[in-house]
Amino acid sequence: MNYALVTGGSGGIGSAICIRLAQMGYHVLVHYHSNKEAAGNTLSVIREQGGSGEIVQFNVTDHVAVKTVLQKWKEDHENEYISVLVNNAGFSKDTLMVWMKHEEWSSVIDANLNSFFNVTTPLLQDMVVNKFGRIINVVSLSGIKGLPGQANYSAAKAGVIGASKALAQEVGKKKITVNAVAPGYIRTEMTKDLDEKELRKLIPANRFGTPEEVAEVVGFLASKGASYINGEVIHVNGGLYT
Repeated sequence: MNYALVTGGSGGIGSAICIRLAQMGYHVLVHYHSNKEAAGNTLSVIREQGGSGEIVQFNVTDHVAVKTVLQKWKEDHENEYISVLVNNAGFSKDTLMVWMKHEEWSSVIDANLNSFFNVTTPLLQDMVVNKFGRIINVVSLSGIKGLPGQANYSAAKAGVIGASKALAQEVGKKKITVNAVAPGYIRTEMTKDLDEKELRKLIPANRFGTPEEVAEVVGFLASKGASYINGEVIHVNGGLYT
């Protein structure tokens, strides 16, 4: 059986990614931090469609907790490993930097950048030993062009992009690819308070994207067909910024 872990699997984009990977035949570990109900709902959809999965809980910013949970999973699944990792968990705390508090900076860096290290490192060795792996990091338009009010979030996502490119060069010979997907404005809970009618004027596609459209790109990057794509950032933004 092939296993995939999606952090933040209870959220809009994360849930769509979980469902897509399950459709591709992966047994999906649907990760959540606090919203167990939402993770359970995602798992229910997966099972209703004939897929398989389970839910896992940890705080991605707590490297000890992450390592403990993943080590326990490994002990319970002898001779098996998680071959696909989607680092999707994260959040933003938007404010102009002139008013930004230290906690608003550090918590966003922890959740979006340090979490990449915390979750990836416990799984990387098994990918190297088995000579196959797919690491896909969900970043953001903010990490590429920067957005006002998001200096913390932009810094974190830009950091993940840099780390992805570096890691891709470290493990490419082991048939492990490391790529990033950068969504633009996607219709989720995170964007529900934005003025879509006004913002879509900036987008050549003239609309917000859907979580499923992001999930399709993640699914492709997780497939064997994407084996020669490594260290890339794929934009999913309707042509807003390319």
